[in-house]
Amino acid sequence: MKYNEINEESIKALMDIFYGKIRIDKNGVGDVFNNKIGTDDEAWKEHKDKIANFWQGMLLKKGNYSGQPLRAHLDLPPFPRELFNIWLALFEESLKEVFEDENNVTFVLQRAQAIAQRFQYMLYESGHNH
Repeated sequence: MKYNEINEESIKALMDIFYGKIRIDKNGVGDVFNNKIGTDDEAWKEHKDKIANFWQGMLLKKGNYSGQPLRAHLDLPPFPRELFNIWLALFEESLKEVFEDENNVTFVLQRAQAIAQRFQYMLYESGHNH
C-alpha cells in the first residue's frame, strides 16, 4: 500500500521498508548497521522507532527524538564514504515504494541528501578523525 501523505504511519512504513533493505544489504552498508545494532529484531525495532522519531521531527515538527545523530555516526568505526551513496540509493528506492506522490519522495529525499552531505563533511572533510 502506498501513502498519499507524509504522516506518522507513512514514516513508520518507510522505516520498515528501508531498514529491511539495510539489514540484507551486501554492499557494505548492511555491515555497518548490523555490526552496530546486531541481529536482534528487538534492537532493530528500537532503532527504527528512534529514527522514525527523528524523521517525524524533521518532516512533521513533532516526535520526541532527543539523540545526537552526528555524534552517533562519528563514533562508528571508520567506513568508506561511498557507503553514503548506497544508503541514499536504498532510501530513495524505499521512498518510491512508500509514497504515491513524487513530490513527497523529492521532499524527503532532499532532506536525507542534506543530512548525508553534512555527515560526510563532518566525517571526511572537517579534520575530525576517529
